[in-house]
Amino acid sequence: MTPISFEFYPPKTDEQRAQLDKAAARLKLQNPEYVSCTFGAGGSTLSYTPETVERLHKTHGLDAAPHLSCVGGTRAELGELLERYKAMGCHRIVALRGDLPSGMGHTGDFRYATELVEFIRREHDGFFHIEVGCYPECHPQADDAHADLRHFKAKIDAGADGAITQYFYNADAYFRFVDDVRRLGVTVPIVPGIMPISNFSQLRRFSDACGAEIPRWIGKRMQAFGDDAESIREFAADLVASMCQRLVAGGAPGLHFYTLNLSKPTLSVISRL
Repeated sequence: MTPISFEFYPPKTDEQRAQLDKAAARLKLQNPEYVSCTFGAGGSTLSYTPETVERLHKTHGLDAAPHLSCVGGTRAELGELLERYKAMGCHRIVALRGDLPSGMGHTGDFRYATELVEFIRREHDGFFHIEVGCYPECHPQADDAHADLRHFKAKIDAGADGAITQYFYNADAYFRFVDDVRRLGVTVPIVPGIMPISNFSQLRRFSDACGAEIPRWIGKRMQAFGDDAESIREFAADLVASMCQRLVAGGAPGLHFYTLNLSKPTLSVISRL
C-alpha cells in the first residue's frame, strides 16, 4: 500500500473551520501517514498554523506536520514555534522559504530554506523529521535548472530527511527530476505533490503564480466540456488518478495531496486508485 498524506491550510473564519473539520473527518478514513498544515505568506498565519495543527491532532486524531517558513518570522519567533510544536508532540516539520508577499522586500532572519533546515537541525537535532520542497519543473525564480538542482541538494545536505514536490501534471518531469538529483548523490525519498482539479480557472491562476505547467491538451479538453461540470469532474479525476498510478508504478515512495480543505476532489482520485 502506497503511503498517502494530505495538506490543509489554516482556516480563519467559523465557516472555514467547519469546512476543514468536514474535509479532515472524511479524509482521515483513508488512513493517511500524516497531514500537513501550511504557513501562509508573510507570516500571516504565525498564530493560525499552530491552532490548526492542534485542531487536526486533538479533534481529528491526525499526525499533523506544520509548515515552517522563513517569511516574516524572526529567529526567536520560529524558535518559539518549534518549542510549541515539540510540546504538542509534532515530530515532522515541512521547512520552506515561503513566498514573499507583494511589496515585501525581505523574508525575516532566515533568507533561504537551507538556513531554516540548519537551524532546526542545530536546535532540535534528531527530534523532527524535516521535509523540504522541490520543483520538478524548476522553481519559478531559479536562474536555470542546474542552479535549481544545486539549491535543492543544499537543503538535503543541510539535514532534510525527505522532500515533497510542487504539483505537476507531467509524470516525466517528476521522473527526470528524481534521476537528476540521484546523480548528484541525493538519496532521500522524494514524494510527488498531487493537486486534484476542482476549479480549473483557479488552478490556472495558481499554476501561473507557482510555475507549474498545465499541458496545453488538458486546457483544450477542459474548454471542450464547456459548462458540463460533471464531465469536467470525471475527466479531472481520471486524469490525476492515471498520473498517480504511473508515479507509483515508477517508484514514487508516496503521494501527497494538496486538498485546498476540500475532500471530494481528492477522494474522487483515491477511489480510482
